[in-house]
Amino acid sequence: MTEAPAQRAAELRRQLEYHGHRYYVLDDPEISDADYDALLNELRAIEAAHPELLTPDSPTQRVGGKPLDKFEPVKHLQPMLSLANARNADELRAWEVRVRRLAEDYEWKGDIEYVTEPKIDGLAISLVYENGALVRGATRGDGETGEDVTQNLKTIKAIPLRVQDAPALLEVRGEIYLPLEAFARLNEQRAAAGEPTFANPRNSAAGSIRQLDPALAAARPLSIWCYSVGALEGMVFERHYDSMEWLRARGFKVNPDIAVHSDIENVIAACRAWEERREQLDYDIDGVVVKVNDLRLQRALGVVGREPRGAVAWKFPPTTATTTLKQIAWNVGRTGHMVPFAMLEPVQVSGVTVKLATLHNEVDLRKKDLRDGDEVIVLRAGDVIPQVLAPTSKAQRNPKRAQPAEPPAACPACGTPTVKPESGVWTICPNRAGCPGQVLQHVKHFVGAMDIDGLGEQNVIRFLHEGLIEDVADLYDLTVERLTELDRFGQTSAANLVRNIAASKEQPFFRVLYGLGIAGIGWVNAKALAEHFGSMDALMTATPDEIVATPGIGSVLADQIVETLADERTQELITRLRERGLRMELSPDEAAPVDGPLVGKTFVITGTLPNLSRELATARIEEAGGKVTASISKNTDYLLLGADPGSKLAKAEKLGTEIIDEESFLALLS
Repeated sequence: MTEAPAQRAAELRRQLEYHGHRYYVLDDPEISDADYDALLNELRAIEAAHPELLTPDSPTQRVGGKPLDKFEPVKHLQPMLSLANARNADELRAWEVRVRRLAEDYEWKGDIEYVTEPKIDGLAISLVYENGALVRGATRGDGETGEDVTQNLKTIKAIPLRVQDAPALLEVRGEIYLPLEAFARLNEQRAAAGEPTFANPRNSAAGSIRQLDPALAAARPLSIWCYSVGALEGMVFERHYDSMEWLRARGFKVNPDIAVHSDIENVIAACRAWEERREQLDYDIDGVVVKVNDLRLQRALGVVGREPRGAVAWKFPPTTATTTLKQIAWNVGRTGHMVPFAMLEPVQVSGVTVKLATLHNEVDLRKKDLRDGDEVIVLRAGDVIPQVLAPTSKAQRNPKRAQPAEPPAACPACGTPTVKPESGVWTICPNRAGCPGQVLQHVKHFVGAMDIDGLGEQNVIRFLHEGLIEDVADLYDLTVERLTELDRFGQTSAANLVRNIAASKEQPFFRVLYGLGIAGIGWVNAKALAEHFGSMDALMTATPDEIVATPGIGSVLADQIVETLADERTQELITRLRERGLRMELSPDEAAPVDGPLVGKTFVITGTLPNLSRELATARIEEAGGKVTASISKNTDYLLLGADPGSKLAKAEKLGTEIIDEESFLALLS
């Protein structure tokens, strides 16, 4: 090896790193794209002629690597925690009071400073550097374990492959995002090519990073905002802001407008300023993150549940818009219920074009008095399905309003005349076995219940149409050979799907029970029944009186469960699922006792919580040793109350059950 090529390669890497930083991080290029490409091509030529000079952190390695079969799980060096939310100034002040009170408990003597930075609506990732070299990049996953997406993250030119003057170990956390202008261009290109467009920039960023072929990720102009340092060996930071400036000085993309504040009122002013300029930014933000600046105090404040006490997210209020409700249409659900939905004049809500929105059910439809042609208010909060909140006052004053919508006389999927049971509130299609709409909805429900990754609605529709499946049990008979016979179904995607379906056999018994789609058996009731009876066999032989002994199960639902499980079609399906290896009883891990601050406490959840989904709230309760039931009784300790509650609120008030909101619930957990 001659000395000249090695020296030239080193110089080219230095120049490319410098100009890449100016272009992708500072947005202030000094040379043209053609000049940059000339330097890159010269380095490629040297490395091709002298393979011994090729290094993993070379700029030529940003695009490359063979497509992966799957992403490997990787355990984070430190948990990637979630943030508690503050929805207004009073809640942020209350958080600051708690911080100061806890700081006094720890005998903290110094002043307390706070840092504000935008909360990027992207994909959280972790970058691990060893001795300055990027060795691993991973998604957040469940906070403890993510997916190794190193190859894809290396294609993002705003991420340094090597860090100068780095400690032995450095973990950098950030949000991958797609600039809004780039998102618009990408969707235009996909639409022109006849490909489905992405729903929003966050989905496109997440989808890009989770491509198994790095070349596909490289083709999209992703970027990153770095927001914290995680695991660290070989140096110490005293303040969060100092760590961000250290990262900025070494080529990481750190938001230029993060700021330090000496009191909470300045913090509130900064949060409001971010909200006012939200629409002017070229990236999506859904709030502002507020952190205690001193890292020693952050550590002293500790963690409650999965949330650090030393940080909080000021969440912007849900975004709404007004548009015209063109038509109220109806679908059939998995249990035959007629489900209304709104066909809207397309409208931009929270950065997404909304054309359809949920109307929940016919009772809610009547309560809101929504009609065809109304001007309506549409809500979309985060990733929640868009919903129609109400008609505007202008619509309500319209003397020519349409008549209230009524459920269809015939099922829109199979044409069977609909019926409405005397004691029921739903209009239903009675054609359980032969209604293609019910079959489709049941397969979709089962896929979600069993968490089968990669089996979306379009493939479910296709498999049913092509005759590959007739019900959910048939999913477990799919083979790579059969799938690759379909047009545009490749070997890799077929193998991944078959593997994911097989992996779902390891899901716990309660998920299988939930996946059966028995009317009235939701997530909470499925867990309660699984824990109470322990096995499918025990449940199938139980009497209504025995089932009523399950927390949260009333007599009407118990009769319905017995009737459904006695049905020949249901029994045949259970037998076929059992034969294919799905779990039909509790595992030892599921039966293990749980300890925590809510042991012995029973909760019922009603309405929509501000920040927690029902599934997440249920999981938090159960992790803390409590139980969740579906109905209020004298044994219920707490009613966790959200917006738009149902009849459970009145019953709780009548029984004297303690009623708490989300903030009080989170306080119980701590």
